[in-house]
Amino acid sequence: MSPEYASEGLYSTKSDVFSFGVLILEIVSGKRNRGFNHPDHDLNLLGHACALFVEDRSSEFIDASMGNTCNSSEVLCSINLGLLCVQRFPDDRPSMHSLVLMLISEGALPQPKEPCFFTDRNMMEAKFSSGTRSPITLLEAR
Repeated sequence: MSPEYASEGLYSTKSDVFSFGVLILEIVSGKRNRGFNHPDHDLNLLGHACALFVEDRSSEFIDASMGNTCNSSEVLCSINLGLLCVQRFPDDRPSMHSLVLMLISEGALPQPKEPCFFTDRNMMEAKFSSGTRSPITLLEAR
């Protein structure tokens, strides 16, 4: 569910783009965003994908069961596209038409900005307990 829909009830075609990005990242990783956990941090799946992307370690995000059955450059491109779709602000997300064009082109893709829900729960709890306010709203699924 897109952040603007979850927090304000606003729905647009960019909400679909957000959901499509989550779906791409779930397929590539073989994991679901909801309930994702990692032993080294408290980031959700989107944050984990972004952190690996920024560190140029996106290949670690790919589900091991894919093995040698996929074209790694295409899968890395898919991760980049997924991250473009889950950017925090709807205006930063591409349209579905732009996504299709990016999928069929062989040109360089734009670099994604930080996705929404890129949260470290321990960091958030520390900020709230220290009395400082954070501009990030942590939303948990029901």
